[in-house]
Amino acid sequence: MSVLDLARPELRAMAPYSSARMEAGTGEIWLNANESPWNPLASGRVNRYPDPQPAPLLAALAHLYAVRPEQLLIGRGSDEPIDLLTRAFCRAGVDSVLVCPPTFGMYAVAANVQGARVLQVPLRAEHGFRFDADAVLAAVDADTRIVYACTPNNPTGNATAPQILLDLAERLHQRALLVVDEAYIEFSSQPSLASCAGNPDNLVVLRTLSKAHGLAGVRIGAAIAAPTVIDLLRRIMAPYPLPEPCIDAALRALSADARRITDERIASIRAERERMRTALACCAGVRAVLPSEANFLAVRFDDPVRRYAQLAGAGVIVRQLMKYPGLRDALRISIGSVDENNAVLRALGASEETA
Repeated sequence: MSVLDLARPELRAMAPYSSARMEAGTGEIWLNANESPWNPLASGRVNRYPDPQPAPLLAALAHLYAVRPEQLLIGRGSDEPIDLLTRAFCRAGVDSVLVCPPTFGMYAVAANVQGARVLQVPLRAEHGFRFDADAVLAAVDADTRIVYACTPNNPTGNATAPQILLDLAERLHQRALLVVDEAYIEFSSQPSLASCAGNPDNLVVLRTLSKAHGLAGVRIGAAIAAPTVIDLLRRIMAPYPLPEPCIDAALRALSADARRITDERIASIRAERERMRTALACCAGVRAVLPSEANFLAVRFDDPVRRYAQLAGAGVIVRQLMKYPGLRDALRISIGSVDENNAVLRALGASEETA
């Protein structure tokens, strides 16, 4: 049995759209895509359609994640791979995905758009929002095609040990994909599973340049999987998903010099996360600060609505978590610069010594 036996049969048989750029080889005069021959009054080579999966960026990301280029699909953030996986593997009105709330909302959104059922195995506050692989396995049914695990989890910040997820992938083999979302893994003490993606062939790992690399506005993410899965996703993705300026920005951010700066900034955010966790725990009205291995903290307040307004009045916008199960009293506070973090503490009435 192949992992593709889990995918929608009509997509496996579908002839993918072939763009002009996909069919082209190398050349100097490009007259195959009905483009203008002139650049507009803007910087960059934006009069030409970009390469759908640019080889230099594939190579750079493959080096970053210690995988082969053929294991990568580059998309618009992590959202596009989530959407593509759902469309490729879930039949409307038949198949299901499994999510573990509180977690990233796009897993369920993509399923709802596709018409797939959404199964839930909640992360329990009383258990520290720990991912329960046994409960997940028990909840999977015959039509479950995708199980999502976010580590570190958004919005709780806790991470799952890689071996737990590898064992779960083996137990789900030939039954469902296990999609491990590692959007925040650079801030964690846990190692990435990227190099294990595709082994077993139902293990898919999502990564992004939005968080640790500071490229949220560029919208570059990747799915890492078995080449057979990547080939299927490429069949159904948009012809030109990556704008040329975004490709250029990503390549610059992945240069050796830029990587050194990124590593320094990751270290700074980790240090600030621990400083903020200690300082916030001392603020009046704070009930608890959840442990975090991401670049944010989930903070429980006696009166989260008033504290949100208090922060907003000082010009500090954080995320309300009232819609998330087990977190109705919490706000999610991203870790910013030292000055931005101090502004949070001052707005919450921390002492000047703490701030």
